[in-house]
Amino acid sequence: MHGLPQSSLAKPGRSDGRGARLSRTLSGTNLARAGDYNLRTVLQSIRLAPGTTRIDIALQTGLTGPTIANITGRLIDMGLVQVTGRRKSGRGQPAILLEVVPEGAFGIGLNIDRDHLTLVTLDLAGTVRCRVTREIAFPLPADVLRFLADEWDDALAISGIDPARVLGMGVAVPDDMGRIVLPHQPPGYAAWNGTDLVSLLADAIPWPIHCDNDAAAAALGEAEYGSAFDNPSFFYMLVSAGLGGGLVIDRNYHRGASARSGEIGLMPDAARAGAQIQDTVSVSALLDRLERAGHRAAEIGDLLKLESVAPEILERWLEDAVRSLVAPLTAINCLLNPDAVLIGGRLPLPLIERLAEALTRALAEVDLPARAPVKPAVMAQDAPAIGAAILPFLDHLLPSDSILIQAGR
Repeated sequence: MHGLPQSSLAKPGRSDGRGARLSRTLSGTNLARAGDYNLRTVLQSIRLAPGTTRIDIALQTGLTGPTIANITGRLIDMGLVQVTGRRKSGRGQPAILLEVVPEGAFGIGLNIDRDHLTLVTLDLAGTVRCRVTREIAFPLPADVLRFLADEWDDALAISGIDPARVLGMGVAVPDDMGRIVLPHQPPGYAAWNGTDLVSLLADAIPWPIHCDNDAAAAALGEAEYGSAFDNPSFFYMLVSAGLGGGLVIDRNYHRGASARSGEIGLMPDAARAGAQIQDTVSVSALLDRLERAGHRAAEIGDLLKLESVAPEILERWLEDAVRSLVAPLTAINCLLNPDAVLIGGRLPLPLIERLAEALTRALAEVDLPARAPVKPAVMAQDAPAIGAAILPFLDHLLPSDSILIQAGR
C-alpha cells in the first residue's frame, strides 16, 4: 500500500499557500500541480457522494474515463478509497461503487478561545471521532499545554487513530486574542500577544501544525462539510466569546488584502454610540448582562437553564443583538449578495435559531435589492474546532485554487 501524499509529511509549522489567489501576479501551473489537483478533485467527488461510480465522477468532473480509472486506482492503493460493491444494471459489467475509507486519514482540531479549550478528532468521512471541551476563563498558554497533556492520549485511543494516518493538527484561535479586551479579562492575558502557537505546540505535537483564525476555520469547515454546495457563497457569523465572521465566495474562503476580512464584531455599532458590535453580540456580553442582573452562568449550557429563570433578559439581548446586526447584514446583502448568512458558535442551538429567525424578520422590513436567508450553520456547534481539524485536509487532500498556483518570482 502506498502512503499518503508527500505533502502530508511536511515539517511542523504554519500551513502556507491555503489563501493563495491569482491577484497581484500572474500565476501558471505545471503538470505535477495539475495532477495533484485532479487527484484531490476525484477524492472530493467520492467523499461527497458515497457509493459513486467512475462514470458518475467523469460526468461530474469532466475528466476522461482512463484518467478517472488511473486516479481511483491510485487512491485505492493509498488507502483513501475503497470498493464497496457493484451497481446492478441491465447490460454490461456492473459499475463498481466507491467510497472513502474513513480511517484513511485523520485531522486533529484544537480551538483556543477566551472561555474554553476544545479538542476534536476527525476522520476522512467527516465523522467526529472524539470531542473534549474544558470550560476555562481566559486560558493562558500553560493551560493549553496542560489541557493537551491531560486529554491527548485518551482522545487518540478513543478515536482509534493510526498515527501514520494523521495529516496534522489544526489550531483555531481568535485574532488579537490578548489585545481585544472583553469583560473580566485578567491583566496576564496579554501573554498571548507574544506567543507563537507553532513554537508553543511543536514539542507536544508530532505532526504538522496548521493555524488559522477561528471564524475562518469555522467558515472553511462549513464550506467543506456543511451547506456550501447549497450555498456556494455565504457569510459565516461566529458568535463566541467575541464576534467573528468569515466570507466564502464560490466555495473559496476570501481573506482580504491583510487577511482580516469578515471582522463584523469590530464594526462600530450604529445602535450604541462608541461601541463595537461584539460589545452586544457575543457570548461574553450576554453572560456579563446576566451576571449584572444576578444570574450566574457557569457554563454555556447553563444559558438554556436560565431561559426559564431570566427569559426577559435573554429576550432583551436578542432584541439588542438584532438591532446591532441589521446595519452590517444590510451591507453584506447589498455589497456581497451571498446565498446565505449562516450563524454558528458557542450559543446553544435554540438561541442561534431564535437569533436567525429574528434577523430574518427584521431584514424583511428593509428595502433590499436581494436578501439572503439567515439560518443556523450546519456546523453550528464546535465549528472552530471541527474547522481546525479540517485544515490539514485542506492543505493535503482537498481541492482548492491555491493548489494550481505556481507563484512567479
